[in-house]
Amino acid sequence: MSSILQRGVSRTGWLLVIYGVISILFGLSAMLWPGSTVVALAWAFGVMALAEGIISVFALFNRHVAVSRGWLVLYALASIVFGLLAIMHPLAVVNVLLIFLAAWLIVAGVYRIVFAIRVRKEIQGEWLIALSGVLAIVLGGLLLAYPVAGVLTLAIWIGAAALVYGILQVAAGVRMHRWKRVL
Repeated sequence: MSSILQRGVSRTGWLLVIYGVISILFGLSAMLWPGSTVVALAWAFGVMALAEGIISVFALFNRHVAVSRGWLVLYALASIVFGLLAIMHPLAVVNVLLIFLAAWLIVAGVYRIVFAIRVRKEIQGEWLIALSGVLAIVLGGLLLAYPVAGVLTLAIWIGAAALVYGILQVAAGVRMHRWKRVL
C-alpha cells in the first residue's frame, strides 16, 4: 500500500473512535431509556420528512424537475403532513407504524403457511416455512395486543445494535491509530 494511502487511512482512525463513542452512548441511552428513544427517533424522522417536503416545494419552481409536478406536489404534501404529525405527536406516529408492522407480519405469516402447504410435496423442510409463518402471526398478534412492549423492545434492539456497532468502530479506530504509529 502506498504511504499516501496509509497516512490517509490512519488519519481517519480518530473519526472512527468518535463515531464509535457516539454510537455507544446512543446505544446505552436507547437501552436505558427506550421510551425516550422511540419518541426521539420519531421526532427525528419527522424533522427529516418536513425538510424533504419543504425542499420539494421549492423544487416545484424548478423547470428541470425529473418527475411530474403532480407527483412532486403529492410527495411534498405527504412529507410535510407526516413530518408535522411526527414532530407534534411522535407516539401516535410510532403506534400507527407499529400497527402496520403487526398487520404485515400477520399477512406474511398466513402467506408463508399457505406457501408451505402448496409446496409440501415439492420440497423437504416445508414445515420450517410454515413455522416461520406461525411465528410471524404470533409476533404480529403480540404487537397488536401489547404495542407499548413492542415499541420498547424495538428501541432496546436498536440500542443493542448501536452499542455493538460503536464498539466495533472504536476497535477499528484504535487499530488504525496504532497502525499510524507503526508508520
